Amino acid sequence: MRKIISSLIAILVVTNLEAQQHAPKLVVCITVDQLKGDYIEYFYNTFGERGFKRLLNEGIVYNNIRFEFSDIDQASAFATLFTGSNPCFSGITGNKTYDFEKEKEISILNDPEYLGNYTKENYSPKNLYSSTIGDELKIASKGRSDVFSISPDAESAIISAGHAANGAFWMENTNGKWATTTYYKGLPWYVDRYNNGPEALSARLETMVWTPSLPIEKYNAFPYVLDDIPFRYVFKDNTINCYPNLKTTPFVNKEINRLALQFLEYGAFGTRSCPDMLAITYYAGNYRGIMNKEYSREIQDTYYQLDQDITILLDAIDKKVGLSNTLIVFTGSGYYRSEEEYPDGLMVNGGEFHPKRCTALLNMYLMAIYGQKYNWVKGYYNNQIYLNRKAIEDEKLSLKEIQEKSAEFLLEFSGVQHVTTDAALRSGDWNEGTAKFRHGTHHLGRGDLIIELQPGWKINNDNPKEKVKIIRNNAVITPLIFMGNGLKPQHIYREVKATEIAPTITHILRIRPPNAAQDLPLQELTVNK
Repeated sequence: MRKIISSLIAILVVTNLEAQQHAPKLVVCITVDQLKGDYIEYFYNTFGERGFKRLLNEGIVYNNIRFEFSDIDQASAFATLFTGSNPCFSGITGNKTYDFEKEKEISILNDPEYLGNYTKENYSPKNLYSSTIGDELKIASKGRSDVFSISPDAESAIISAGHAANGAFWMENTNGKWATTTYYKGLPWYVDRYNNGPEALSARLETMVWTPSLPIEKYNAFPYVLDDIPFRYVFKDNTINCYPNLKTTPFVNKEINRLALQFLEYGAFGTRSCPDMLAITYYAGNYRGIMNKEYSREIQDTYYQLDQDITILLDAIDKKVGLSNTLIVFTGSGYYRSEEEYPDGLMVNGGEFHPKRCTALLNMYLMAIYGQKYNWVKGYYNNQIYLNRKAIEDEKLSLKEIQEKSAEFLLEFSGVQHVTTDAALRSGDWNEGTAKFRHGTHHLGRGDLIIELQPGWKINNDNPKEKVKIIRNNAVITPLIFMGNGLKPQHIYREVKATEIAPTITHILRIRPPNAAQDLPLQELTVNK
């Protein structure tokens, strides 16, 4: 009996040691903004062996992740990925919100209480209502783990870092510096030195010219490219939109890598008793100057160069920490932004939806029913109509009744596919068809009416400075890959939810999932696989 007990204890000890060995020293979350999985397939033959191909060959690969809401953008996608919860819990429904009193858009992370370092903007994660992977790691380690993020934009940087992180850095639109907010207490000396030294982007800007990296005939993935003229883009510090434009070129990923290599060199990642975390955001969308060109050599060159940047990052991690000690999590943001243009005379389905006309007519309709004492409609923003709730309250009217009458009225407009009300979503009176509205909005700040337009219809805000937006409800193929940390290669041909990623990462870290995450870890990465 003693021998049996001793054997069992030995097995338990070995099993426990193996579990400890599999806990990573470093987690690197690589999220590619506007990544398209089908483009990886289309451009595969131009890639080297140690970038995309290495991820696909050495990782646990899921072909696609699915977001459970529509109108995905950078902020809502990153909040879902890093909190494991949809906007209805995280509070991050999009990059921007609208201040109807000041009549202007503001960042969803705008916070006047905090100043910026290397930026005049004011940000904090206070409007992120859920904890993140990094937050839970800081809690579990009692602050000993280092958590940082690097991204082209403030929203993705702050959201991927979380509330308790050491720091979040993004490229400032006005000066190209690596900016952050005073909400985070630490500004590593090597970031400060980088911003003010010869390596700073502004010091190298005039030498940066974007031209094809390959012979022009190699960019043959799309048979729709008509011209044979190589592209050429230059960037000058004193020109309007210089840095916003550069942030949509392959150069931004190289700048991300430059700073990431500084962190790997001087940040002592992987040397602490608790795991560290680095969240990195790359860009793989259209060039800002040609958003109306869906099929271009520029996008093929972006992926070709991104493949090289991934190679450099993976090799640097392997050299400094070791991929066997590092968990790599690679995925995309689940959306793709472009501006469609149709050739003259080409007939396409749809028409134009004018929000200003819609809200004016709705206001007139409500005036006819409830009187002309008030403007009953406050305004329209992001496919939502906001009613004058103060007037409705002052007149002791039923908000639910007005919402329902307004919804019935709006359904008569051409191009309107569906309308749901805030009251219906709050009361649980929603079904499979309206679940995406519930998942994609938060009860604080949600409009009274949410409008869904039919595909092909254009949203015309009657503003000559704005492009007309064309409704397109296509899903974007978004792969998910876990690599390193002793994981064995595997391809899983099933779709997973975006909300399953965060609890899977925290499971591997042996910590609690973010506080709003409700999904279980992916079964292929659990201990009992």
